[in-house]
Amino acid sequence: MVFGIVERGGDVLTRHVVRRTKAHIIPHVVTFVKPGTKIYTDEGSAFRLLTEKYGYEHAAVDHSAKEYVRGDVHTNTIEGFWANVKRGISGTYVHVSKKWFQTYLREFEYRHNLCQTPYLMFDCLLQAFPKVRVG
Repeated sequence: MVFGIVERGGDVLTRHVVRRTKAHIIPHVVTFVKPGTKIYTDEGSAFRLLTEKYGYEHAAVDHSAKEYVRGDVHTNTIEGFWANVKRGISGTYVHVSKKWFQTYLREFEYRHNLCQTPYLMFDCLLQAFPKVRVG
């Protein structure tokens, strides 16, 4: 099970979660999304607390009723990201083990988050490794 947050025109964050329940979803939202933010989701019941308890502006589309967009309310941005992840896994990696799944998700986050500035990708990658002195 995966969970993702994306800022329209901005970065994406993903997490491998055990279940799609409020106990597994809400802590990630509260940690990474500023209170008062407009959040658009699907009809999942885990998201109902966002307005009631945490002060987010929340609206949902009902995919089960064939509703995919209502004005600004849609999940197309994150759905597009997931489509890229699925194509990448099935086309490049073929199989991903549960043990390493979050690592693969982070690779797709990295690509997405730097796609507007590809010239930074190599520098960011090098900074992720400790400096080693030779000699």
